[in-house]
Amino acid sequence: MKKIITITALAVAVLTLNAVAQGPGRGPKQHDSSFLDISIDEVKAAIAAKTITLLDANGTQSFKQGHIPGAIDFAANKITLAKVLPADKKALIVAYCGGPRCHAYTAAAQAAKALGYTNVKHLTAGIHGWMDANEATQKGS
Repeated sequence: MKKIITITALAVAVLTLNAVAQGPGRGPKQHDSSFLDISIDEVKAAIAAKTITLLDANGTQSFKQGHIPGAIDFAANKITLAKVLPADKKALIVAYCGGPRCHAYTAAAQAAKALGYTNVKHLTAGIHGWMDANEATQKGS
């Protein structure tokens, strides 16, 4: 019995230290609240108006299988992101990944923010929501 209590206490300690090391807001199930959500309809309107830059954070393999038309593959461009984003730091930048439970978008959104972009948003629906809404996708790079 003493061994089980010791193992349980050790497991709790490890989990606690892991949570502390990650810091607030960095756990796997939390969204970065500094990025406002944007709807599919708002994205479609911005695409039609040509006032949006989309960052697909699903990874290159997923990007090749299907992405929102005109999106940039973040994984393939993160090192040279400044070269593919618009010069206007107030331009609308929208990052997305798989869907509401996916948090990969935060790397793309934070990278854009770090480059000085002030209008960075999150398409919560992600690529799965986009496809569920019967919106067109583009294959390839």
